[in-house]
Amino acid sequence: MLGTNTYFNFNGNTEEAMQFYKKAFGGEFTSLQRFGEMPGGEKMLPEEQNLLMHITLTVPGGHVFMATDVLKSMEQKVVFGNNSYVCIHTESESETDKTFWGAYCGMLKDKFGVQWLITYTYPQN
Repeated sequence: MLGTNTYFNFNGNTEEAMQFYKKAFGGEFTSLQRFGEMPGGEKMLPEEQNLLMHITLTVPGGHVFMATDVLKSMEQKVVFGNNSYVCIHTESESETDKTFWGAYCGMLKDKFGVQWLITYTYPQN
């Protein structure tokens, strides 16, 4: 396997969410395409033409976050649940909370409904 990345679907606020993650994690947008820019995009609903078909945020350390807006015209809808987390491995214990199982860990749900698991495994003697 070459690696993994995280891919998000959002209900029309992908651009806002990815700007939020860029501010939180740093990095650069390495790809950005709007639905209106794709072949035939001019035929889409005007309110969907400016939505993001694809965006890539590459953050320091090499992790890649990608995302898209789902389209109401195609009867798509994102329903966030407790079925997944984005796991971030930190470089120090000060970025997380100590647990009883021998690691540091924290969990949160952000304002976009994405669940995050933050972990740090400290060296064992």
